[in-house]
Amino acid sequence: MEGLIGFGLLLFIGYVFGAIAEKRHYRSLRERERRFLYLPAVTLKERVAGDAEILDAVLVHGSAVISVDYFKRIMAGLRNLFGGAVRSYETLIDRARREAVLRMKEMAPGATVIVNVRVETAVIGGSANKKSVGSVEVLAYGTALTLADR
Repeated sequence: MEGLIGFGLLLFIGYVFGAIAEKRHYRSLRERERRFLYLPAVTLKERVAGDAEILDAVLVHGSAVISVDYFKRIMAGLRNLFGGAVRSYETLIDRARREAVLRMKEMAPGATVIVNVRVETAVIGGSANKKSVGSVEVLAYGTALTLADR
């Protein structure tokens, strides 16, 4: 019985601290996204500059590795039993994607636009036979263009 109470207590503590960390990260993402509203990151097939002169073109990238906490792992396991959307992993991927794009934008402070943006994901640290997720890595990359004023 003591073991079950201990497990429940650890699960509760994991939930509380995981929720606090996630809320803090989302707050940081929103603040940093506001700072970079001026810098669009787009995927285009046509030339974005039109007839504007391109002064500089630089490859920029950003990556983020976000780990899942034990509470979310347990909730995802339960969701796998019953089916449906695994929201605990959706927030994990959302945070990692937004963080990677922000880190990419931070590499291009003077750029006008980032074009041909690509986002790739990978699972790290998961067990292949258990099909569990340990962490997710997201890599965002593109070409930062600095355009001449028209």
